[in-house]
Amino acid sequence: MKIIVTGGAGFIGSTVMDHLRAVGYDPVAVDDLRGGRRANLDASYRLYETDIVDGDLAAIFDAERPDVVVHHAAQVSAAISVRDPVLDARVNLIGTLRLLQESVRASVRHFVFASTGGAIYGDTDVVPCDESHPARPISPYATHKLAAEYHLAAFERLFGLRWTALRYANVYGPRQDPHGESGVVAIFAGAMLEGRRPTIFGDGLQGRDYIYVDDVAAANVLALQSEALGKFNIGTGVVTTTREIYDHLRAALGFAGEPNYRPERPSDVRRIALDATRAETALGWRPRIAIDEGLRRTVEWFRERHASAARASS
Repeated sequence: MKIIVTGGAGFIGSTVMDHLRAVGYDPVAVDDLRGGRRANLDASYRLYETDIVDGDLAAIFDAERPDVVVHHAAQVSAAISVRDPVLDARVNLIGTLRLLQESVRASVRHFVFASTGGAIYGDTDVVPCDESHPARPISPYATHKLAAEYHLAAFERLFGLRWTALRYANVYGPRQDPHGESGVVAIFAGAMLEGRRPTIFGDGLQGRDYIYVDDVAAANVLALQSEALGKFNIGTGVVTTTREIYDHLRAALGFAGEPNYRPERPSDVRRIALDATRAETALGWRPRIAIDEGLRRTVEWFRERHASAARASS
């Protein structure tokens, strides 16, 4: 099976590429390398360095003739989307529509979309919440992800395109960018290793559902192997506070400092966790990496990366 993975050189996308190849698929990456890194990919992978908004997608689809598109290219920061909602709409909505249009033209069989469960539901009535919970997005990022899901449903009705939307919780793990504006595990670990005090927005008691990146990649593989379609939460159902993440990383890395506290951001959901029963029932997926083990693996990766950078500069 030939698969185009947009955002394929990114943190999640490159991990998905590895999992797809491990089960015998032929993934090809499309990434503009603004957020992704060529180093995340094995040298044998094919990579089209292009933008999904302005790039020549038709030429890529004509050259590859994909059976499936797995769409991870995105503007991933809710805070950036508040500052620049037009940018977010261009990437997360217009970019997705361009891919859908090319998928129909190229007779793609299945479109898998990386959506967000950590933001689409907003502040929920129940924790954990399932897919039937009302969507109450409080950022342009979440709004555009939800709008993209509506477009997926419309393309199914209009053109028969099969689709799956995987609503991710807060994904963390190796390869995440420690200098971005989202992903507190990577940001905190990177700052601590550099001897800087990380910043916590708000009181640190915000609760999130943290899902390890290999579990997310496994969900993508299972989505391709299942006849079940539609929306699926991909999370653990467990709430972990920002302060708990901070304390765990501080102990693991031997960091003595306290965080800098800044005012809470209006785009941040206060408390969220995802009920992934539907994914377990329909896809055969469930999370396998608990938070303690996932953080241990992540710290190990960041520590080695930091040591390698130090050796290279000495």
